[in-house]
Amino acid sequence: MLKLENVCYRYKHGTNDVLKHVCANMDAGKLAAIVGPSGSGKTTLLSIMAGMDRPTSGSVYVGGDNIATLNMDTYRRERISMIFQAFQLFPLLTALENVCFSMEVQGVSHTDAKNRAAPLLRSVGIDNEKHGRYPANLSGGEQQRVAIARALASGAKVVLADEPTGNLDTANTTAIMEILTNLAHQQGYTVVIVTHNPEIAEQADSVFRMRDGVLTEEVSPIIPGSEPESEKEMSC
Repeated sequence: MLKLENVCYRYKHGTNDVLKHVCANMDAGKLAAIVGPSGSGKTTLLSIMAGMDRPTSGSVYVGGDNIATLNMDTYRRERISMIFQAFQLFPLLTALENVCFSMEVQGVSHTDAKNRAAPLLRSVGIDNEKHGRYPANLSGGEQQRVAIARALASGAKVVLADEPTGNLDTANTTAIMEILTNLAHQQGYTVVIVTHNPEIAEQADSVFRMRDGVLTEEVSPIIPGSEPESEKEMSC
């Protein structure tokens, strides 16, 4: 579903590549985690996969399509969904309206959007009583559930999550990971998570480690607090 082929990235006035010949395949029905220290290039890579930045060289494919050949606005609306650590909900829209928004920008009528948004919210554990609440009146875990429902509302089958549990306690982290894992394993989504948390990474089907712009894949499970036994170089 998602393929990276020799992706390099350099800032406009930079002298060094932030990403160095990154290659990876991320499959439908699987949850992938990208780990690595701050500044290693994880978020830059996520931005390129999301179509928010273009690689200096190399290609990104989604569903077999080179995204460089696609209309970027349409791609970001319909092919890729993002979930952020800080939730990024519209503060003056209710939970229901936040989920409706991503459908309405695609031309779905307000009535149809509401009819589709309510079941999506319930599917991630937001009951009807909370549909009319504004983000400020929801807990952090509830806001992230609304953000996931909004991501699903676009119809995109690739979900990119940047530290989706970074602002949550243990109980809410567990609940959010159950939702994301279910999306991959039960509903066939491609889910990619950037995380600093080894306990999150060990729940993934595949783990990629970013160091100084170079991506490698773990060949053995991550054990919290320990280094992986081995890694393999990624080739295209």
